[in-house]
This record gives sequence, C-alpha cells and structure tokens, in this order.
Amino acid sequence: MQTLLQNAADEKDNAAAFYRDVLQSLAKAKIPFMVGGAYAFSHFTGITRPTKDLDLFILRNDFDHLTESLKPYGYATELTYPHWLGKIYSGEHFVDLIFSSGNGIAEVDGAWFQHAVSDEVLGEPVLICPVEETIWSKAFIMERERFDGADIAHLIRTSGADMDWKRLLERFDPHWRLLFSHLVLFGFVYPDHHNLVPHWLMNTLMDRLRAEMESAPAADHVCQGTLLSREQYLPDIERWGYRDARLLPPGTMTVQDAESWTDAIPNRSEKNE
Repeated sequence: MQTLLQNAADEKDNAAAFYRDVLQSLAKAKIPFMVGGAYAFSHFTGITRPTKDLDLFILRNDFDHLTESLKPYGYATELTYPHWLGKIYSGEHFVDLIFSSGNGIAEVDGAWFQHAVSDEVLGEPVLICPVEETIWSKAFIMERERFDGADIAHLIRTSGADMDWKRLLERFDPHWRLLFSHLVLFGFVYPDHHNLVPHWLMNTLMDRLRAEMESAPAADHVCQGTLLSREQYLPDIERWGYRDARLLPPGTMTVQDAESWTDAIPNRSEKNE
C-alpha cells in the first residue's frame, strides 16, 4: 500500500512539474494564454476538485507558434480537433489547449484576454479566464454524463455581484434562451440570492420570450440541441431531417469537424454494432 501511495504522489509531482514548465515556457515565448478548467473554477468559487490535466485557453492563430516554441523542450503537440482543441504531451501527462468550445460557439478572442484576471497557478503568475466567458462556454455542456449547470450556479453565486452582465448577454446572443434557462435555474437553486441577477436582464429576456411566443414559428427546420450535446440529438439529424445547428452557415463547424467530434464519442462504435 505504501508503494502505491508513493507512486501516486510521484505521478502527481511529475504532472505538476510538467504543468509548471509549460507555463514558464509559454511565458518566455510571449504566447498569450489563460488558465481555465478546475483552476479557474477554484479561483472564482473557492471549490477545489481533482483534475487530470491543465486547461490553457489560447487564440487559434497562436497554435503553430506555440508548437514551434515548445519543440526545444521536447514536448509534442497535437491538433486534436481543429475546430476547438489541441494538446501538449509529456509521457502520460497532457495539457489541453482550448481555442473554442466543442460546438464551435465560444471562440477565444481578444476580449477574453482583455477581461482576464491575474492569479498564481503552481507558483507561476498567470491570467485566469474571465468568469463571464467561463459561464458562456460551460452553459452549452449538457451531455448525459456531464452537465455544468451546477458550476454556473456556483459562479453566479460567488461572482454575480461583480459580473459584467451586459457583456455576458452579448456573448450569448443569439442563444439568449440558453442564458435565460440557466438564470431561471439559478433562482430555483438559490431562492435567497435571485437578486444577484439584475432585474433589467431578466425583464429583457422575458420580453424576448413573450415576443417570440407571439411570432410565427421559425421556418428553418433546425435542431439546436447539437449545440448542447454531441450525442443526444443525433437521431434528430440522422433520422428526422433536422439541420445541424453547428454546421456552416450560420454555425462554425464543417461537416468534417462534426463527424470527427461525433466519432470520438466514447464507445461510439460499440453502440452502433
């Protein structure tokens, strides 16, 4: 048992050393990045939880420069999914390089960096992803095995009083219904904190909902469920003739992007047998 515990501790130390070296290397190369994931969530909420990797948010145009900058350090990089994700490897450990979301919506742009906040991760000075963009990207995660609604509720509870709600609304357009759903859920979870969400925002969203209800249904036979789950709305696309909202235009993903992201669903081949 002692040997197993020591091995686990050694692996944790090795991972931390790798993450720290990556942070230092990117800083030396002057490649802009932000830390997200569990570290950002802990920064805003104080809630800590185990994480198997480090999430770094970068601009898509910086990926090739980043790859060249890390070669002298012996680290391998991979453009895992060209529409949103790359990786840095060191043995069994890896760092995720995120430049959008899996549905192609929450693309990292200059405003992420403009509103990022300073902190330290593993003793290194870093920028942390803004809480508004963190909520924006998490709002779309509604898989059977993962739903980030609780994360959003915790982020609003701890940061709602200081958030830029106007910018958050602008981020969600035209997906304002999704924002509305999370804000309604927040009021259910924390009935004594519902006032953290500005009245003007809830009134704006309710007005939009009333106007939409009084208008004719959309002519476009589209399923926007694929923006929430890459698996659960596949029957709508494959059997029932709905257009996939992720695809160009007006989405951001190519057919190849969508196919590769679908093929990566765990046990996808077994489910189709």
